Amino acid sequence: MVPRGRAVRRGLRLGIGGAVLVTLLAGCDVGAAFDGFGWPQGGITQQSQRMYDLWIGSVVAALAVGFFVWGLIFWCVVRYRKRGEELPAQTRFNMPMEILYSVTPFLVVAVLFFYTAVVQTDVNKLSERPDMTVEVVAFKWNWQFNYRSAPDRDPTARTVASTLGSTDVIPILVLPTGRSIRFEETSRDVIHSFWVPEMLFKRDVFPDPQSRNYFQVTIEKQGRYVGRCAELCGTYHSMMNFEVRAVSPAQFDQFLAAKQAGMSTPDALGAIGFTGVDRFATTTHPFDTKRTEG
Repeated sequence: MVPRGRAVRRGLRLGIGGAVLVTLLAGCDVGAAFDGFGWPQGGITQQSQRMYDLWIGSVVAALAVGFFVWGLIFWCVVRYRKRGEELPAQTRFNMPMEILYSVTPFLVVAVLFFYTAVVQTDVNKLSERPDMTVEVVAFKWNWQFNYRSAPDRDPTARTVASTLGSTDVIPILVLPTGRSIRFEETSRDVIHSFWVPEMLFKRDVFPDPQSRNYFQVTIEKQGRYVGRCAELCGTYHSMMNFEVRAVSPAQFDQFLAAKQAGMSTPDALGAIGFTGVDRFATTTHPFDTKRTEG
């Protein structure tokens, strides 16, 4: 039988080896090699990248702990397999080993909790003066987006331009890249949920003015992205779509100026270079006219 001290040393070596493995894997982009371990890749905001990094680190840590535990199990199965009818020596306790398997899980949980709290704080962080503010107004079953001059707690805040969806028109929310954008959400009726999958983030939209949800992102990639309601809100929930159109800051300034001059959203998009069908939502399906029945 292996002496107790040697067994403890082997366990410690395995634990140290697992820690080194976690460190090495965390230092390389293992997420890309394994397709994000199930986490969607291609997030378009700074915040989505932080959440992606947290997910990859957590999965790597979980795999390292798993391999360590599986290794110990198989080692014990092989090393202490039955070799005869003689009963092996019985050990009531092993203080170093008990300390090891009591302290190690605590350290793993503490490290994961720390990084989760750091990332969560960063994702939920709101600045006093974001570069722009958008009020998201949800209603059955469409969206209105109000471009505001300041956050709602600022007494000088006012709506400078709006985009309103209708039965025939899918609303397009035009946003700039590289600027901090604060979303302030409210609902006119029931609970909805503002969700752009590429942001890897969503927040419920409540009808109670005292329960407004706020969040802030910085978009890094230009493009067109589908927006959905992610809360079952009624008959036409599945048709409650919108489109986010991320453009350069210069294009956005031109777009907002065109909106303030009285242009419709399609005409304002035409003013910044989008022509033909590109002036309308092309990444979502048009609303079915059956929504007007009854």
